[in-house]
Amino acid sequence: MTTGDGDPSHQWCADLTSLDSLSPLEKKRQGYIHELLQTEERYVEDLQTVVEVFYKPMSESGRLNKSEMNMIFANWKELIACNTKLLKALSVRKKSGGENMPVQKVGDILVAELSHMQPYIHFCSCQIKGAALLQTRTDNEPDFKTFLKKIGTDYRCKGMPLSSFLLKPMQRITRYPLHIKSILECTAEGHADRSPLKEALERAEELCQQVNEGVRDKENSDRLEWIQNHVICDGAAENIVFNSITNCLGPRKLLHSGKMYKAKSNKELWAFLFNDFLLLTNSGKQFTSSGIDKLFSTKNSAQLKMYKPPVLLNEVLVKLPDPSSDEPIFHISHIDTVYILKTDNINERTAWVQKIKAASEEYIEKEKKKRDKAYHSRSMKGTGIGRLLVTVLEATELKALRSNGKINPYCEVTMGAQVFTSRTLTDTVSPKWNFNCQFQIKDIYQDVLSITIYERDLFAPDDFLGRTEVPVATIKKELETKGAVTRRLLLHEVSTGEVWVRLDLQLFNNK
Repeated sequence: MTTGDGDPSHQWCADLTSLDSLSPLEKKRQGYIHELLQTEERYVEDLQTVVEVFYKPMSESGRLNKSEMNMIFANWKELIACNTKLLKALSVRKKSGGENMPVQKVGDILVAELSHMQPYIHFCSCQIKGAALLQTRTDNEPDFKTFLKKIGTDYRCKGMPLSSFLLKPMQRITRYPLHIKSILECTAEGHADRSPLKEALERAEELCQQVNEGVRDKENSDRLEWIQNHVICDGAAENIVFNSITNCLGPRKLLHSGKMYKAKSNKELWAFLFNDFLLLTNSGKQFTSSGIDKLFSTKNSAQLKMYKPPVLLNEVLVKLPDPSSDEPIFHISHIDTVYILKTDNINERTAWVQKIKAASEEYIEKEKKKRDKAYHSRSMKGTGIGRLLVTVLEATELKALRSNGKINPYCEVTMGAQVFTSRTLTDTVSPKWNFNCQFQIKDIYQDVLSITIYERDLFAPDDFLGRTEVPVATIKKELETKGAVTRRLLLHEVSTGEVWVRLDLQLFNNK
């Protein structure tokens, strides 16, 4: 790209006498606009070259199946459509001003076209896997390597291999903010194009961020899939689906992984830190890996076994035995168990300790916000007309979702924004909670008491076991002659289950 030190005006106007009417700042601005247009033309040519020189011959040769072609080229033709449309819009604006006349506005075009470049998120997310497949085929098949080299001799490639062309979409996306920023810096205050350019810069930076997040999410998903296929979790309290939603932190993310050892026995362990738990594994036989990328390589067929039950990060305490010690040892305390672990060096120990602490704090903070929200909804002052006292006594005939016929149930009792949650009981389909809660009544004919029963899961969203509702108006009608009443309520949306509750409605007046 042209730097701010040069004068880009000579790039767009061969007739230097026509520059006299423009300010020095506007000359630079027009130079940067011209530079954007020129680089866009070359980029679109490169995209089309890939189709003509590489995609068509590779597809026709039958050397790769449809799935492999899609992995390497993904949605390449969608990228061509995006940038052809952008180039056409920029070119029309350029021609409307005359061959050597200044372009007044490009911001609106960029805002509109950058909004339709979502296909880049998909392509860039798949690019690493596609590049890896291409490299594997090239390394392992001399005939395929010769074929690629032969079709790559086309003059339009300028000596560049297919792998270099496949990097261009990511490179192009990261350059849009630079181009727009250069134009914006040379656009005078009060210029009609200044505000649209600011918006275009925000759109370009947002697109870069979305692409980067897409790449990270895809890499995370691929690694979680590798763990699912290579880590045996026999003995876990419940089935763990790694590439899934966590209990309360959204999608599961792999934050850190690597090799460590038990401090006393020097037993080799492979540790995986997720946003909700730490998993320690070991292999039946020791295997070596020169880095995390090699660990998650498709070529790595290693099988690991869960060494200890997963360590939930909302129940963990990490500390150094002696901060001044040069020994790369640290402690992980989980309920009544202490793990004394060792890393290869101090830097690795520091990384593990910091990442576990940060993940633990985030998990605990998330749970705290959830509790605070429920407490806030219950403690809100208001002009209620009465209160409803509820005791959830027990539930019976709940449907067991596990193979052992047992569950860990709890109930959530709500009325509007007011929420109460019982304790979780373990290994029972007939929980006896005797759980008390109190609700403020705002409107007898609108308020509804809702009871929902869930099974507590550690590594996934809690399972739904049924729900039931009772309008406060119905409760009032029943209590007019009986006083406090005990009711059996059938659970809906499930095949079996019921809950027993005691209800006592107390109104502050005779409404």
